[in-house]
Amino acid sequence: MANMKVRHVHKDGLPGRIVCILGVLALSLAPCLAQSNICSDARTCGECIVLDPSCGWCTQGDYKDAEGKSRPRCDLITNFEQNGCMEISNPTSSFNKTQDEPLSNAGGVAAVQVKPQAVHLKLRPGLPVDLTMQVRQAEDYPVDLYYVMDLSKSMEDDLNNLKELGSVLAREMKAITSDFHLGFGSFVDKTVMPYVSTVPSKLIHPCTGCEAPYGFKNVLPLNRDTDLFTNIVRAQNASGNLDAPEGGLDALMQVTVCTSEIGWRDQARHLVIFTTDAPFHYAGDGKLGGIVTPNDGNCYLSTSGEYTKSTILDYPSIGQLNAKMQKNSVIPIFAVTDSKIGIYRNLTQYIEAATAGILAADSGNVVELVKDNYKKITSKVEVVDNAPTNITVAYTAHCLNGQVTPGSRECSDLKLGNTVNFTLSITATTCPEERVKTFNVRPIGFSEELTVTVEVVCDCDCEAQKVINSDKCSMGNGTLECGTCKCNPGRYGQDCECSSDDADLGDNDSSCRAGNSSIVCSGRGSCVCGLCVCFQRPNPSEQVSGKHCECDNFSCDRYKGELCGGPDRGVCVCDDKTKRSKCNCRPGYKGDACECSTRTDTCTASNGLICNGVGTCNCGKCECNVSTAYRGERCEECPACPGKCEVNEDCVECKQFGRGLSQEQCDGCPYPVIPVDELPTDENSERCLYHNEDGCSVLFTYQTLQNRSFILIVQKEPVCPVPVKVEFIIIGIVVGIIIIGLILLLIWRLLTYIHDTREFARFEKDRAQAKWDQSENPIYKPSTSTYKNPLYGK
Repeated sequence: MANMKVRHVHKDGLPGRIVCILGVLALSLAPCLAQSNICSDARTCGECIVLDPSCGWCTQGDYKDAEGKSRPRCDLITNFEQNGCMEISNPTSSFNKTQDEPLSNAGGVAAVQVKPQAVHLKLRPGLPVDLTMQVRQAEDYPVDLYYVMDLSKSMEDDLNNLKELGSVLAREMKAITSDFHLGFGSFVDKTVMPYVSTVPSKLIHPCTGCEAPYGFKNVLPLNRDTDLFTNIVRAQNASGNLDAPEGGLDALMQVTVCTSEIGWRDQARHLVIFTTDAPFHYAGDGKLGGIVTPNDGNCYLSTSGEYTKSTILDYPSIGQLNAKMQKNSVIPIFAVTDSKIGIYRNLTQYIEAATAGILAADSGNVVELVKDNYKKITSKVEVVDNAPTNITVAYTAHCLNGQVTPGSRECSDLKLGNTVNFTLSITATTCPEERVKTFNVRPIGFSEELTVTVEVVCDCDCEAQKVINSDKCSMGNGTLECGTCKCNPGRYGQDCECSSDDADLGDNDSSCRAGNSSIVCSGRGSCVCGLCVCFQRPNPSEQVSGKHCECDNFSCDRYKGELCGGPDRGVCVCDDKTKRSKCNCRPGYKGDACECSTRTDTCTASNGLICNGVGTCNCGKCECNVSTAYRGERCEECPACPGKCEVNEDCVECKQFGRGLSQEQCDGCPYPVIPVDELPTDENSERCLYHNEDGCSVLFTYQTLQNRSFILIVQKEPVCPVPVKVEFIIIGIVVGIIIIGLILLLIWRLLTYIHDTREFARFEKDRAQAKWDQSENPIYKPSTSTYKNPLYGK
C-alpha cells in the first residue's frame, strides 16, 4: 500500500446532533427523531444505499418499535444506533492496485514515469475514494523528433540551411538523451485547383528548379542515423503552389496516426517540429477544390511514403487533430515566421501541450527553438482524464518544496528526475446501467497512464441471499430479502399479510400515497392493508395525523421560539382544506404563528380615528396607505399636506371674529375656539399666524388635552400695522435722490479736475525738456524729383 492513500468520506462521521439538524432542515424543520428524512424514499436496500452515503438498510428481521410496529428499514445510521438495529447493510468504497511498478529511469530498460499503473475501485455513489498518483519525468528518456517542413517555394532558403543542421540538432539533443531518433517529412498542398496549378507542365515543374507538388511525403522515418538525415535533406527540392495557406494539417494528421510508418516508439517522448511561413487550410476548405469527403483520421501512406488520399479527403479539423495527438501522445512545436506567429499561438490553445516559437528568416534558430520548447514541455507536468459523466475526479497537486494546491492538476518549474504527487478524489455520482467503467488518467505528453477501473456498487450483498416463499412472509406469501418481504402477486402489506381481489394489482401501496407522491404515508407511517398507520412519536404530546400522515401538531410556525406563539396565543392543528399543519389562533391574535395582536388602541390617532383614517392597523402597528401622503406611527404626519395652522384658519376667523365661513359651515368646525388676551408659551404647541382681510395678523395655537380632545386657543385682538403717511415717504425719496445726485456730480467734477491738472503738468515738463533738431524736416518733400539712368555713359 506504499504511496497510496485512501480516504472514505462518510456523513455518519458527523456528530449525531449535526446529522439530526441536517435532517431537520431537509424536511422543513421536522424533528430528527421523526421517521421522515433523506433516506425515507427508498423501498429496497439497493435504492437505499444509492440515496446518500449517510443512509443504511437494517437487515435485522425483528426491527420493530416498542408497540411492535415495523420501523423504516432505510434510515440514517445514527437512527439505527438509537433504535437498536444491530444488523446494517452499509457498503463502503474500496480500492486495490492491480499494477504498481516502481518509478525508474530509462537506463537500458523501459522507464516507469507513472505510479501506480492500474487500480480497481469499488465506489458507492456519493462516497469518494482518495488515491495518490506519482509522476516523474525520467532522466535520459528516449526522444523521437520528427521534422515536418513546408517545402513551398518561399521556404527554399530555409531548406538550404536545414541541410547543415542535422548533425547540430543531433548533437544538442544527445545532451538531453542518449536515445534520440530523428526523422523528416515535407508537405505542400492538395494537387487540385485552386491550391496548385493543374496545367500539365506545372504539375511536373511548378517553378524553375522545383519538384512536382504533393500533399505530404514521409521522406525519412525516425532513426538514429543523423548523417542519413543530413544526406536525405540535401537531396530535397522545393515545390510550388498557388494560394497562401498550405496543407499543414494534412501532414500533421498523417505524422500522428501513421505510427509504424513514421517509426514512433511506445516508450519515447514524441515531438514534431513543424516549420512554415504560411497559414494552414482546415476542415471545409477542401470544398473549394471539390473535395467533400470528411477526413477520417486514418493513415494513408504508400510504400514510398506519400499521402495517397490528399485529393480525396478534406483537411482535418483542429479538434480532430487534437484528439489524435492526445491518443498518440504527440506534442507539436510550431516554428513559424514572425508574421504568422499570432495564428499558430492561437492554434496552441486548442492542441494539447503544443508550443510555438518565431522562426528566423533562414531557419537558423531551429536548434534553439527545439531546445527551448523541449525545456518548456519537460518543466511542467499536467494531468488530465477521460472519466465518464457519472464519475467525477477532483485533484490536489503536491509539487516541489511542499507546495500543496487543492483543485490544481499542474506542477511547474520542474527538472528531469523530479517527482510530484497528485491526489485524486474519485466519486461516482449515479448508478449507470453499465456498472463497470474504465477511464485513464495521464500526464500530458506522456505515453504512460494510470488505468482506473471503477465498479459502481448499487446493490446490497443481502439482495443475493433472498429466500423465496419465506415463512416469515405470512407463511410463504413473499420473498424475504434484506430483512423485508417482497410480496407475491395479490398480497401486500409489511409482512404480505394483506390480500387483494385483483391478482394483478401493480402497486398495493397506492392508496397510502398522497396525490402523485411516491412516498408512502408521507414517510411518517406504514401502509397496512391500504391504510396508513402513523408512527408514534417519542414525545406523547406530539402526534402525527391525517389520512396519509401528512399532518402533525408540532411543525407549525413558531413565534419567539414557541409553537404558534405559545398556548395563550394559538394551537397547531391540521387544516382540513390544505391537509397541512397550521396555527389556529385564539381570539385577539392572528398570523401564521399567531404573532399579531388584533388590538387597535395602539393605532388610534389624535383625532380618534384608526391610523388617522388613512391606513390599516396590522399587528398593533399602522400601515399607511401608499396612495396618500400620510406617514408616521399613526399615519398623522404629512410633510406635503397643509399644516394644522392652515386647516384651522377659517374656523378661527368665523368663530372668533364672525367672518369668512357661513353660519352652517362655521357650526361644522370640529374644534372649540377659546379666546385669550395673550397666547400661552408652550414649547410643544405651534404658534399660528395669518392675515385677515384688514391686513391684521391673527395669532392662535392648538393643544391636545389628556383625553385626546383638540382645542384652538386664539388671541382676542389681532395685531394690526400702524398706518403710514405716503406723502412723507414720497417727499423723503425725492429729496434723497437729489442729494445723492449732487454728491455724485461733485465727486465726478473733483476727479476730472485732478486728472486735467496731472496732464497739464506732464505737458509742461515735456516742453521744457525738448531740444529742436535743425535737420531736414522728414515730412517735407521738394516740388521736383531727380532720376538717374544707370545705363548712361556705358
